[in-house]
Amino acid sequence: MSNTPKFAVFGGGSWATAIVKMLCENLTEVGWYMRSVYALEHIKKQQHNPNYLSSVEFNLKQLRLSNDINEMVAYADYLIFVIPSAFLHSELEKLTVSLEDKVVFSAIKGIVPETSLIVGDHFNTHLNVPFHNIGVITGPCHAEEVALERLSYLTIASADEEKAKIVAQYLSSDYIKCATSDDVIGTEYAAMLKNIYAIAAGIAHGLGYGDNFQSVLMSNAIREMKRYVKKVHKMKRDINDSAYLGDLLVTGYSVFSRNRMFGNMIGKGYTVKSAQMEMSMVAEGYYATKSAYNLNQLKGKKKAKTPIINAVYGILYEHKNPKNVFQKLTEKLT
Repeated sequence: MSNTPKFAVFGGGSWATAIVKMLCENLTEVGWYMRSVYALEHIKKQQHNPNYLSSVEFNLKQLRLSNDINEMVAYADYLIFVIPSAFLHSELEKLTVSLEDKVVFSAIKGIVPETSLIVGDHFNTHLNVPFHNIGVITGPCHAEEVALERLSYLTIASADEEKAKIVAQYLSSDYIKCATSDDVIGTEYAAMLKNIYAIAAGIAHGLGYGDNFQSVLMSNAIREMKRYVKKVHKMKRDINDSAYLGDLLVTGYSVFSRNRMFGNMIGKGYTVKSAQMEMSMVAEGYYATKSAYNLNQLKGKKKAKTPIINAVYGILYEHKNPKNVFQKLTEKLT
C-alpha cells in the first residue's frame, strides 16, 4: 500500500455524496461508484449529484467515476460503503474481484436483510474480510450540514487503531472533527438502533405529542440502546459518548432526519407503502426495526427489554394502530 492510500466511495445518496466531499478536501483523487449511469453522466457535465446535495460542486479532476463495482474495488485500498442496507447484498453479488487486502469501512446505518447481520459482520462472514480490516463511520452528522460546511463530528471505529486514524485523517477538515474508537460492533449497532428510535420520535410528533414527551422518549431510548448493545457485545463503553447518545439525538430531533420524517408520516396516518413512495430517500430504520426486533426475540429469556423497538415493530409490521400503541407505550416509559 502506498504512503497515500486510495479511497473509493460506494453509493449515490446524500451521505455518500457528503463523504466524497469530505475526502476531496484531502485527496487529489477519490473513486466514486454508483450504479446510476444517468447520475454519473450528470456529474460529469454539471459537476454535482443530480439527486442529492445538488449544492455541492465537485472538481471533476479529483473524481474517478464508475458504474462498475469491480473496477472501483480493484482501484482502491480503502473501500467506504454507503449503499442502503436493503440493496447492499444485491450490489455485492456483482463482485468478481477479491476483497483480499482491502480495508472496508461501513457508513451504512442498518442490517443486511438477507443475512440479518450488521454490515461489518456481513463482510466478515460472507466475503471473508478479516475483522482487523473492517471499520465503521458514524455520526452525529447529517449530510445536509456537511454540504453547508457546518461544524460536524464523526466517530471512526476499527479494531485496528491505525486504520481508524488513517480514515479519520482523510475525512477531517476545518468543519469535520473526527474521533476514533475500538467499539466496532457497538457503534454499528447504535447507528442502526438510533434510526428506529428516530422513527418512534417521528410517530410521536405525527400523533401530536409535544417536546416534554419527546425528551422522555429519547432518555428512555438511550437506556434501551444501552441494554440492547450490551446484550450483543459486552465491553466497556460510555453510552453518553457522541457516537451513541449524540447520534441518537441528532437523528431523533433534526429536520434533516429521514427516519423521523418517515415516522412523522406514519403518525399522521400514512400507510408504510404510501410513506415510502412519497419519500425520495430510504428510511433505513424501517428495515432495521424488523431485524433488531427478530434478533432480540431469538435470545428468548435473555433478550433485552425493548418497549420502544417493540412499539415501532408493532406499528410497521403488525399494522397496529399508532395511537393505541403509543398510549400503551407511555405507561412503560419513566
